[in-house]
Amino acid sequence: MSHALVLNASFEPLHIVTWQRAMQLLFQGKVEVIEESDHEVHTVRLTIRVPAVLRLLSYVPLTRKKQIVRFSRANIFIRDRNACQYCGKVFPKSHLTLDHVVPIVQGGPKSWENIVTACKPCNQKKGGRTPTQAGMSLVRKPKQPRWLPATSFRMGVSITPERWKIYLKLERGSAYGPDNPLDDPTDIDLSDPSDGDR
Repeated sequence: MSHALVLNASFEPLHIVTWQRAMQLLFQGKVEVIEESDHEVHTVRLTIRVPAVLRLLSYVPLTRKKQIVRFSRANIFIRDRNACQYCGKVFPKSHLTLDHVVPIVQGGPKSWENIVTACKPCNQKKGGRTPTQAGMSLVRKPKQPRWLPATSFRMGVSITPERWKIYLKLERGSAYGPDNPLDDPTDIDLSDPSDGDR
């Protein structure tokens, strides 16, 4: 159906969430609706307009938010820019897997520093071995990101929902155009709670 923009209590953009998550936040009493979309959700007793822009009722300090990037499959792909960390080639997400650098059977932890993006052929070649044991090497050493790269949020003005533009300051000719959507890429978190650790 669409997505909703979540603003901090101070009206700074924080998240983009699915319409389902927007409804969940609304019914949990964590947000207020600032703008509604044209879409409606019908239940047996209610018809509800889907929120387009929500504002948190409690302020989230950005300094604390910047220190936390949720550990998830999607965020590992974003950190590694959809590139296999063994051969260096970029693939669509459907052709990528996650690989434990030190396999679990050898005591490898489930952590940012031990899990990388790998294409299916490289993952099969490596098998249950370390890169050294398999005669392979990593393109770069994995580490926990302090923030997700700006490329995780590239939205051209032509596809930005009209109701969001005032909050994102996206106007034609502004300093926040499609090549520079926000001053700080940590302001937007594309993660979805339904995309758990896999």
